[in-house]
Amino acid sequence: MSGLPKGWVEAKIGDVCSYIQRGKSPKYTEKSELPIINQRCIRWWGIDERYLKFIDPEQWSSWTEERFLVPGDVLWNSTGTGTVGRAALFRGLNLADRVVVDSHVTILRPGGAVTGAFLHRFIQSPSVQSAIRDMQSGTTNQVELNRIEIIETTLPLPPLAEQKRIVAKLDALSAKSARARTELARIETLVFRYKQAVLSKAFSGELTREWRSGQTKPGAWKHLPLSQLVSDGPSNGWSPKADGKAGDLKSLKLSATSSGALRLDESTIKYLDQALPTDSKFWLLADDILIQRANSLELLGTTVLFDGPSREFIFPDLMMRIRADDKKVLPPYLATYLNSEPARAYFRANATGTAGNMPKINGTTVRETLVPTAPLDEQHEIVRRIESAFAKIDRLAGQAKRALELVGKLDEAILAKAFRGELVPQDENDEPADRLLTRIRAEREQSPKGRKRPVERKITMRTAKDFLNAKIPNWPNGGISFQDLRNEFSGSYDELKEAVFQLLSEEHAMLQQVFDEKRSAMMLRRREQ
Repeated sequence: MSGLPKGWVEAKIGDVCSYIQRGKSPKYTEKSELPIINQRCIRWWGIDERYLKFIDPEQWSSWTEERFLVPGDVLWNSTGTGTVGRAALFRGLNLADRVVVDSHVTILRPGGAVTGAFLHRFIQSPSVQSAIRDMQSGTTNQVELNRIEIIETTLPLPPLAEQKRIVAKLDALSAKSARARTELARIETLVFRYKQAVLSKAFSGELTREWRSGQTKPGAWKHLPLSQLVSDGPSNGWSPKADGKAGDLKSLKLSATSSGALRLDESTIKYLDQALPTDSKFWLLADDILIQRANSLELLGTTVLFDGPSREFIFPDLMMRIRADDKKVLPPYLATYLNSEPARAYFRANATGTAGNMPKINGTTVRETLVPTAPLDEQHEIVRRIESAFAKIDRLAGQAKRALELVGKLDEAILAKAFRGELVPQDENDEPADRLLTRIRAEREQSPKGRKRPVERKITMRTAKDFLNAKIPNWPNGGISFQDLRNEFSGSYDELKEAVFQLLSEEHAMLQQVFDEKRSAMMLRRREQ
């Protein structure tokens, strides 16, 4: 790591953290006063308390004091495909005052030269996330982030004040990109609504009302049961028993039609070691219509027009096939109507199956589907207008999807810029990082090594008063601001404020308020007795 800005230094994570340790595997209980954070709780935005687990009270005493989390700790998922490398900045819990982590999570506790927020952002940066794959170890399917490799990971370390400026800027920019992602993500829903609105107008006749007015003798619309519009079907597909052998017979999987559009690729095709005669009813022909007859209610009845090659694919038992009578209805017209919301709602309403089984529709239900049927020449115009409208909205949706991808790349670019020292201005008055590191190492060497104290068996929630009483014996000589206290205390703001006021107003008050001109802030200092 070369070319660092002035005042920056290259450091290892082990140099800037006072504590780096995996959690322990506990004995769980359904509920207790000591929660434990697992991989699922760790999110980039913080701790998802819905997934907390709880430690059996019999084991509480085995957790030494340093294992309890403090605000500013960085929690790094260290195992698991799909979760390894994800990190959260711990700010406290709503559920409890004390909490630990399990053996799949590593605690990184900043030691004074780095803020937890800056370290968390560094872990999120492209350079670290792209290196996670190389940092993983383990010969089983359980990938693992090794503690030694974490300690040896280097990071560009700015002065402490600049770290805070960088994090503040990143937070502001992240808020903007989050709003952009939210708005762009809404487009998928808007596209769906737009398409359904087009279909509603199409099959009510409104889409072609103006077109009809220009016809000499426009034909009449009819509502016909599907049974009068097909030349064959509906008939179910074939799903032979798997024998473990792959052959040349290609069968569609249900996923080939689940999106509402035909998708033929290696992930949607199954190869069977079977043979079928050329006249088999299971061969698909061009312009066949496929309907999902069994699936979740959301996907039940999904319909697509098969435009693939004839007699190359068969279809599975969970689908049914119909063939439109093209003298009465165009295959694209019928397929599009069956995939519209009125038809899908009809399928859902007539589905069979219990709560424990997959909902299904049968051939009778499909045959009785009422189809608003326009004259053939108008069907051609309807299909043309639907395809034109869908093509335009799909282009817009594609642009929105690309924009969403660009937002993600922009976030990565901003993070990379931050750790090159290019995001915020530097201040020559900031204490250089190497000097700060040297001073912290010296202080650490001079401080006596304390014994690890086991936590008491009885774990209780700390009140603000308890928190302050525990804090006072080690109160900094220079004092501490209320905001700093607030950052350490995970309880309510009002409770802490009231407890501080009581300590200030007592007859023999242990604390006093003093304005610190150097910091331009009101500080709480311990009164000399």
